[in-house]
Amino acid sequence: MAALIARLDVEQVDWIGTSLGGHIGMLLASQHGSPVARLVLNDFGARVSAAALRRIGGYLSRTWKFSTLAELEHHLRDGLAPFGQLSEAEWHHLASHSAVPDEEGGFRFHYDPAIGTRFAIPRWLDVVLWQLWDRIECPVLVLRGEDSDLVSADTVALMLKRGAAAEAGRVKAVELPGCGHAPALMAAGQIGVVRDFLFPGKANGRRRDRTRAVSTPEASCS
Repeated sequence: MAALIARLDVEQVDWIGTSLGGHIGMLLASQHGSPVARLVLNDFGARVSAAALRRIGGYLSRTWKFSTLAELEHHLRDGLAPFGQLSEAEWHHLASHSAVPDEEGGFRFHYDPAIGTRFAIPRWLDVVLWQLWDRIECPVLVLRGEDSDLVSADTVALMLKRGAAAEAGRVKAVELPGCGHAPALMAAGQIGVVRDFLFPGKANGRRRDRTRAVSTPEASCS
C-alpha cells in the first residue's frame, strides 16, 4: 500500500479501512512521517478478539464455489448477515463485485485464496496492537458495529483515552446500530458519519489539493 500511495504521487491520503484494511491503515498511520491525514477504522481496533479471528479463519479456510451468481448472493446474505439491513440492490452489488468466474464455468469469491493460509494455525490469544495505536497522531474515526465480535466496546472506550491522537483530542468513536462485523458502509446514515469526519466543513472539503481518499475494504468475506 505504501508503494501504491507513492505511485499516486500525492502528499497525503485519507484512509478508510474495514477490518484487515483497518489493520493496514494503523500500520501506515503509526509510521513517522505517515502520509495518512485522516484514518477511519471500520470495526477494527487496538485489540482484536481471537475468537472472532477463529470464526473468520474457519470461513476463509474453505473453498467456496457457486454454480450461479444468484447462488453466491444467497450465500452472502447468510454469511454476511452481520453487515446489517441491506436493500436488494445493495446485496446484488455486493455479490456482483465479490465474484469472479472460475475454471469450471461457475463463480468463486474475488480474493486470493492463499489468504486462508494465514489462518492455518488457530489463534487462541487476542491480537494486541496498542504499540501501533499509541503512535498514531492523525485524526481517527473508530466505527464499531454494536454487535461486533471482533472489537469490544471496552477496547473502543480505551482507544478514546490513550495514545497520541486521543491525548490531542483527535479520536472520535461511533457505534452503528443493527450490525456486527462489519458495518457495510452502504446506508446513507453510515456514509454520512464518514463523510462528515473526512470533510467537517465546506472549506475543509477542499483542504488539500494533493490528497486522495484510499478505501481498503476487508480482503475477504467474513
